Amino acid sequence: MIMSLSSSPHSLLRFINSRTPISDFPLKSKTQFSKPLSSSPCSIICRDSPFLVKNRGLRQGTRKKFRTFAIGGIDLGGFESAQSVLEAAAVLTAIIIVHESGHFLAAYLQGIHVSKFAVGFGPILARFNSNNVEYSIRAFPLGGFVAFPDNDPDSGIPADDVNLLKNRPIFDRVLVISAGVIANVVFAYVIIFAQVLLVGLPVQESFPGVLVPDVRPFSAASRDGLLPGDVILGVNETELSRTGPSLVSEVVDVIRQSPNRKVAFWIGRGEEKVVINITPDKNVDGTGRIGVQLSPNVKFTKVKPKNILEVFRFSGREFWGLSSNVLDSLKQTFMNFSQTASKVSGPVAIIAVGAEVAKSNADGLFQFAAILNLNLAVINILPLPALDGGSLAFILIEAARGGRKLPLELEQRIMSSGITLVIILGVFLLVRDTLNLDFIRDML
Repeated sequence: MIMSLSSSPHSLLRFINSRTPISDFPLKSKTQFSKPLSSSPCSIICRDSPFLVKNRGLRQGTRKKFRTFAIGGIDLGGFESAQSVLEAAAVLTAIIIVHESGHFLAAYLQGIHVSKFAVGFGPILARFNSNNVEYSIRAFPLGGFVAFPDNDPDSGIPADDVNLLKNRPIFDRVLVISAGVIANVVFAYVIIFAQVLLVGLPVQESFPGVLVPDVRPFSAASRDGLLPGDVILGVNETELSRTGPSLVSEVVDVIRQSPNRKVAFWIGRGEEKVVINITPDKNVDGTGRIGVQLSPNVKFTKVKPKNILEVFRFSGREFWGLSSNVLDSLKQTFMNFSQTASKVSGPVAIIAVGAEVAKSNADGLFQFAAILNLNLAVINILPLPALDGGSLAFILIEAARGGRKLPLELEQRIMSSGITLVIILGVFLLVRDTLNLDFIRDML
């Protein structure tokens, strides 16, 4: 499962705590709230590869408990609670199951033969058989797949059986391949609908500066006197008088670029304004870190719908807002890939974010699940090998050629190359994101 935690104006990190959102999203006064995963059914197999603050003006000496997380070379928390990790993993697993169930049900309801339904890849940890379908849980949580016995000589099914996926009309195959994406989009809307109905619609109001929800003990920021609840109003000679998510990135960039060099922070603390000089510690990668959580300086409230019509209206508005932000994030990722590639994250980082969400409240968990579903849907529809969109592209080529398919060997070679690249990327992200975990970095 691939997820971009970079330029999204509405990315996952802001849902870590409804009171302590961390990442970028559009900040407007009194506005509602309005990143990937992959899958690929080819003629043989459908794969899904997941690579996939409030409380202003605390007075000096007052400390408030906030959840910690790492962003842009500052801190990477998460995995502090086994329960929260399990909850985040459960959300991720449920989304994969929903995606694969879309493929499976679209085939099953049309009478198309299915041979396997798997969550994960690699060695089988557990399995059972029912109605000639093998259901399994596998070792590597990089997604899942639905397999079809189209070219399996051991299946005992004649090659010309009309219920093999490869022998079905184009429309039937398009429906099976796109059903995973459709399932995730529908599931995202259902999640948002449940959020609006049960907890209300989040609304935000923005203020100047960057909030410091949490300061890690024994960090550079703690040593030099920064406190939770402080608001950064300026860095060195740069004043942060406006509002917006870019302020967080600006502060992070200054910190990362200043290892072992003093940085002057202009701080708002209650009614006081003070200047604190902090010398960032040096990370193993040479960047600076001061051990804080940063977030846009915003205040959150919730609006409860008055009737069922408002539930639908609020849900639709939130759904389209989130969808627009996911699409915009993907666009920015591809247009500025050299800058955003390092922010693409795999299952470990996604679960780390989800663990922080799970430790906060239902609001963030709803948003976290909806964003993951939409990212999975959008990424999978891209016309790339090893994704659903790649398989759809083959079918469109077939239709354009008057029903003549590409040579099977060529199609399988393209798909195999794509799957290999996805696996390599997945392993790279697993290793990189694991090494970026806070407790791992502390041991290095």
